[in-house]
Amino acid sequence: MLTTYTVTGGALSVREGERDPAALREAVWLDLLMPSPEEERAVQAALGLEIPTREEMQEIESSSRLYREGDALVTTANFLYGADSGEMGSTPISFVLTQHNLVTVRYATPKAFPVFAARCQRAPALLAAPDATMFHIIEQIVDRLADILEKVGADMDRASQGAFRTARGRRAVTLRERDLKEALLTLGQVGEVTTRASETLLGLSRILTFLTAEKAVAIRKENQGAIKTIVRDVRSLVDHANFLNSKATFLLDAVLGMINVEQNAIIKTFTVVSVALMPPTLIASIYGMNFAHMPELSWPVGYPLALGLMVLTAVGPVWYFKRRGWL
Repeated sequence: MLTTYTVTGGALSVREGERDPAALREAVWLDLLMPSPEEERAVQAALGLEIPTREEMQEIESSSRLYREGDALVTTANFLYGADSGEMGSTPISFVLTQHNLVTVRYATPKAFPVFAARCQRAPALLAAPDATMFHIIEQIVDRLADILEKVGADMDRASQGAFRTARGRRAVTLRERDLKEALLTLGQVGEVTTRASETLLGLSRILTFLTAEKAVAIRKENQGAIKTIVRDVRSLVDHANFLNSKATFLLDAVLGMINVEQNAIIKTFTVVSVALMPPTLIASIYGMNFAHMPELSWPVGYPLALGLMVLTAVGPVWYFKRRGWL
């Protein structure tokens, strides 16, 4: 789907499926979402440039993702999407920037794009120039990443507090298992989100570095200062994502340690019970043998004596373990 954004006399015009070459050249922003071959050819013919194909966008080497084609700057990076829906993933998105147009090519919809499109409806000045439009989109992506990292950080804090609070208290075993499982699932989600967010931030850093080096081509002088601001924001988010990764690793080790302590306590209980029952089992086995001459069989106190001996030999090991501090 091809969507064009054109500003005329301070008013924004948004059209879908535009094919007229003059209208395409007049548009400040051309957004290609899962474009058809016909749409790609129409944009290429109208603007006189090559649009990266989906296969080219998936290339990982820098020379295929960051390059200059005549007077156009072509940049591609992987971006996080679907963090709210639970179907999280990374998708490559290309920005083709010229003096007169910005073309975005994507095959998924990160939330930053519809949010920015809605902002443009209220403030068409955001589309004053192609380079300014690109910077505003990147700023929206950075803001979105900041919100995602803040959310996963809060989720991680709640899960870890619940797990530690349960470990300190004496609550039901089923509740403790539920809290620990929730903490593990949350930490796994945090790891996935921060990994994909770091991938997005790395791609943005490379794009901004490339734009800084090629700013004389398609970046207006009044917009060049925006690059430094975005670079600072990206660096701060990289540091925060690294902090969340380190914290998640620590909490994961702590939760696994608590699970190991619980399992060791269970194993210890079974071990003590097994050791305590071994002497009574031995006594019961002896008196369960079918020998003809067993003096105790004819004793009036033989049966209670055997029971008492079993109880004594079961209590003895437990008392010894407690005395040694093993229980």
